[in-house]
Amino acid sequence: MAPMDLPTRGLQAVLVGLANCQVQLYREKNLLSTIKTPDTVTSICFGRYGREDGTLIMTTKGGGLMVKILKRMAVFDDRDSAPGPPVAQSVRLNVPKKTKLYVDQTLRERENGLAMHRAFHMDLSRMRLAAARAYVKALESSLTPISSSLSEPLKMNAVVQGLGPSFKLTLNVQNTAACRPVMNLAISFLYDDNLYRIRNPYMRIPLLVPGLIYPVETSVECTSDKGISDIIKVFVLHEEKSSPLLTAHINMPVSEGLMLN
Repeated sequence: MAPMDLPTRGLQAVLVGLANCQVQLYREKNLLSTIKTPDTVTSICFGRYGREDGTLIMTTKGGGLMVKILKRMAVFDDRDSAPGPPVAQSVRLNVPKKTKLYVDQTLRERENGLAMHRAFHMDLSRMRLAAARAYVKALESSLTPISSSLSEPLKMNAVVQGLGPSFKLTLNVQNTAACRPVMNLAISFLYDDNLYRIRNPYMRIPLLVPGLIYPVETSVECTSDKGISDIIKVFVLHEEKSSPLLTAHINMPVSEGLMLN
């Protein structure tokens, strides 16, 4: 460390040589400048050298000697590092002028603020109620891809492959329980006989081990040449229950093979 005293400029600071090949200039707690050196500085001295009043002499760990002369027009400004709000905070923003529409809207909100707040909360409550009713309806009719039963927690997704008229339908069924297997399940399809023909409309599912995904494959053939498609409903059933555990609606693609022929 070395003091840096320039009475002609009213500057009193401290030079600190660091092990990361830098020499930093501090005035109190504010960093004014940083000098990078090619080697670690071992000693520094600031003072008069010849005709120059502001000269910094440094010796490095490798035995080098460096001399830096302070510019006569150098300016030390520590406003950016001074404590308090940044300088950019005092710059005025280019805010556009208030239009008549803005003023009218402000007056409307000031006069009818309570009524607007009540209307907002009423609409929000209606939206939450509609979402809750739709969710309960989906759970009661088993229209979700995840079952709500605690004894048979299942998850299913469907993949349709092919251009038509023959499609490959793959149902991926998974038991999401922690350690309980699920058995005695079956899959049934509900579709329009005038449009589609399924090879196995009723299939039994083997015992489902928790965590594993079981693919169930079947073929779907489009029997219509009108270029239309329909929805095929898939039901996951339990032999001892009347209502399905899962229901999936598959939007079948248009059979491009018949259209090309």
